[in-house]
Amino acid sequence: MFSRALSDQVRKKFHHVDNCPYQGPRIFFENAGGALTLKSVIERSSELSAIPDNQGRDNVASIEMMRIIEQGKADVLQFLGLDKGTVFAGESGTEVLFRQIRAAILSAPEGSHVLGTTLEHPGTVSACTRWAKIAGLAFLRVPHNNKSGIVTVEDYREFVTPETCVATLIHTSPVTGMTVDLEAIIGFIRSVSPDCIIIIDGIQHAAHGGLDLRALDIDAYAISAYKVFSRHGYGLGWVSERLNALPHDRLIGSVDIQWELGTRDVSAYATFSKVVDYFEWLGAEFTSSKNRRTRIVAAGQAIAEHENALVTATIFGTDNFTGLAGLPNVSVIGGADNVHREGLVSFIVDGIPAMEVVEVLNKARIRTHARKNDCYSGNVLGPLGLENCVRASYGHYNTVKEVEQLLKVMQKIICKG
Repeated sequence: MFSRALSDQVRKKFHHVDNCPYQGPRIFFENAGGALTLKSVIERSSELSAIPDNQGRDNVASIEMMRIIEQGKADVLQFLGLDKGTVFAGESGTEVLFRQIRAAILSAPEGSHVLGTTLEHPGTVSACTRWAKIAGLAFLRVPHNNKSGIVTVEDYREFVTPETCVATLIHTSPVTGMTVDLEAIIGFIRSVSPDCIIIIDGIQHAAHGGLDLRALDIDAYAISAYKVFSRHGYGLGWVSERLNALPHDRLIGSVDIQWELGTRDVSAYATFSKVVDYFEWLGAEFTSSKNRRTRIVAAGQAIAEHENALVTATIFGTDNFTGLAGLPNVSVIGGADNVHREGLVSFIVDGIPAMEVVEVLNKARIRTHARKNDCYSGNVLGPLGLENCVRASYGHYNTVKEVEQLLKVMQKIICKG
């Protein structure tokens, strides 16, 4: 856990930590829907939005815009733990995934197939379904374990063949918070189909546990900036040299590694640089190293540990309050004791629809979210026979004291129910 002093410093760096401009004082446990935004991000975005000069011109301002973009791309690589490949900005994380998946599938050989899982976000599933059909390829999905909420190597054994040409994986589920063992699964896929293009949806994971993609033999990764303490309006993608070499949408005559279509927002790159600066600042509290990457890694580890303490307090309680696992008629999705959970807790209350629970919590000024058996969460809730669930999702700026307020209200809901 962060010390009280560090927690106070962290919270001061974000907008609207404990106060909504429309509701007033509130606790924010809706971070999986979009994290809080760094003050430095908004300041930098406002500053650069006023600059009229475009990239690629022979003037001082234009040259500075290009420098900012290149610095942003270098910072993204540092954040991901990579030193090669191409970084590009798109309109959202989902749009980035669509483009990565499209390029991979349309270059796949005849007779091969695309492999996903039933755990994935509908953005990935929709892209694979559409482009596999257009390319005339089969799209297979590995079923996840309903009890644990993950997929494992064992689940993949009957699906991976030498004809597996494109494989997609989600790093962490935004419905359950369960994190997949990417290294093991990717290693297995590579052992059977070495040239498979592997694409990872990192949108939920990126803010919660640090990234070291050098340890993974993958070809693409996608994140959404607004879920990593930046702002709405852009997503970021990384592609390997191998995926770079495949045909993809770009202007005729542009360089082979060009993925961006049209002039991108300079402030997108600049604001993500501010996110990486923040990780470096936080990491300096946990390591004496002056190395930027070392500090980023230390920040990721510290964030994961802090959020794990929040999740543990939510499920198993504190000295003052009973956790969800100890409350009657409350069930934690994925099981109470699940080592794969990261940064959020989804649960149901028998006899009380999730929307009602969320409404009561909101009236108590605690912001959570109801996930429904729809196109976004039905892949997880449907097999469990659930129509909805409550999701409390955390950021490292949240505190155990805030968790206790959630548990206090939950006890009242259970008593009244």
